[in-house]
Amino acid sequence: MAAPVIAYKFLDEGRVAPFTRYRWPEGEWVETPAAVPCEAGIHACRVADLPFWLGRELWEVELDGDVIAFERKVVAPRGRLTRRVEEWNRSLADEFAAALLVHTRRRFGSVPVLSGFVGDIAQFRATNRVPLAGFAAARAAELAGGPRAYEEERLRQAHWLADRLALGEH
Repeated sequence: MAAPVIAYKFLDEGRVAPFTRYRWPEGEWVETPAAVPCEAGIHACRVADLPFWLGRELWEVELDGDVIAFERKVVAPRGRLTRRVEEWNRSLADEFAAALLVHTRRRFGSVPVLSGFVGDIAQFRATNRVPLAGFAAARAAELAGGPRAYEEERLRQAHWLADRLALGEH
């Protein structure tokens, strides 16, 4: 019997799934008949996927059954919320956006066209749209260095988050 997989899930306030609006119970198993990405199953993310799924609340989720790994997510037929990662809050989200701003300004602040992303990140930070700030930083990297640079920037973001949230496997 395979050991359960520990992953992460960003939810809206009150443990509400942002796409399905399902209110997750804490500590209780939720089951689905199948695990099909973007269609059915318990969707979660690995540490490296965190920057793609930022939300209000971050939860550790235990997945069980045939866990299928996909690009930017994992899907399983069973899952349960085991604990809220309290370290992820508005203050840390703002700190993350500030770090994105400093990093992107340092890299691209004087580069025509790319410097516009610095202003975008500042605006996204000011309006608490942190997921868009992460995307803008990665997009600037991509325009400067291609698709691989986009992925490297997202991985850098995942490392930052994992370090600040004291999460393993990064």
